[in-house]
Amino acid sequence: MHDAHHHAATPVYLDYLSTTPCDPDVAETMIPFFSQHFANPASSHTLGRQAAAAVRKARSQVAALLGACEDEIVFTASATESNNLAISGLAPLAQANRRRIVTTQVEHKSVLEPLRALEANGFDVHYLPVDHHGRVSLKAAKEAIDEATLLVSVQAANNEIGTLQPIQEVAEIAHRVGAIFHSDAAQAIGKVPFLVSQAQVDLVSVSAHKLYGPKGIGALYIRGGASNTPLEPIIRGGGQESGLRSGTSNVPAIVGFGLACELRRSRLLVDLRRIAQLRDKFERTLTAGLPCVSLNGDLNNRLPNCSSIQFRGIRADEILANCPLLAASLGSACTAGTPAPSHVLQATGLSTEQADSTIRFSFGRQTTVVEIETVVETIAAVVAKLSQGCGLSVLRPISR
Repeated sequence: MHDAHHHAATPVYLDYLSTTPCDPDVAETMIPFFSQHFANPASSHTLGRQAAAAVRKARSQVAALLGACEDEIVFTASATESNNLAISGLAPLAQANRRRIVTTQVEHKSVLEPLRALEANGFDVHYLPVDHHGRVSLKAAKEAIDEATLLVSVQAANNEIGTLQPIQEVAEIAHRVGAIFHSDAAQAIGKVPFLVSQAQVDLVSVSAHKLYGPKGIGALYIRGGASNTPLEPIIRGGGQESGLRSGTSNVPAIVGFGLACELRRSRLLVDLRRIAQLRDKFERTLTAGLPCVSLNGDLNNRLPNCSSIQFRGIRADEILANCPLLAASLGSACTAGTPAPSHVLQATGLSTEQADSTIRFSFGRQTTVVEIETVVETIAAVVAKLSQGCGLSVLRPISR
């Protein structure tokens, strides 16, 4: 990787939590639906009915991955839209005595932002704290979730540190007081087993491009189906998707999403084990070689493919700037070009300086042992170059 001058080296992609490459089978399945089977599934002619059948099949494939019924799946453009539909769609139906919404400090922006808008409209939004592993406090949840609570929204897995949340327990607390439970499960579904009946969720957001499907398509799972759950649409028009999301169906993407879900069902456990082993090897060799390295998150309870690593005393952006052939993410999210410390890392008790020295590495189906060894060697060399006070022992190259 650091021999870029000798040959055109290819970048190593360790950013699978940002997005995943479309599975080749998925891409191939989509192609005929662009120009050959192009009909509008809302049309009543034969071609339209064929398109509708393809959408129905995909809906059942998505449902099967979640252990849901086909009519409980509403297609959206993204998990971001699903989160907005769940939160903003429920709010107009709140009775005067249920104006509280409970969430966590470490949610994705697409949950926090619609909630900020509701807060401005007089909703009482309560943000549950997390411990230093990033796990939500059940004690705090019991205290905060009361009879005045309309909605509880807790992510299944964190997108920065990979921590898995105890959503089943929080859902039980919510249901005891008659509140609705929503989970943004975009990062969990397709990576760890997730069944709606087990998780006891009422609403779940899913994204295709996080599970080797196409971008621009997602779903909202609605317990009992759209007709049984009071949700106001945020996009109105011709009444597609049970009236909850108007607009002509994105058939190619829906078909691709369906197959991606079916492939995840069959490969999930094998991938989970293999990728977790790769990640563990990566963390072992990195921590063995570099005394300044420490791991963020809940090491016993996290996504199999996520590694959030702190390089004490060294800025993460400097490390990445010195590794042009590595695709990984900063621990701090850049919002509109202004680097702000990650709200997730701060919520777990990290200082701004610690957050700024964190890199998120995430692994996927295409990741190889050689890639991981290459990255460890490159980072070790860069850290040696950048660190004065890292207390480095003599760095031996990690043997192949």
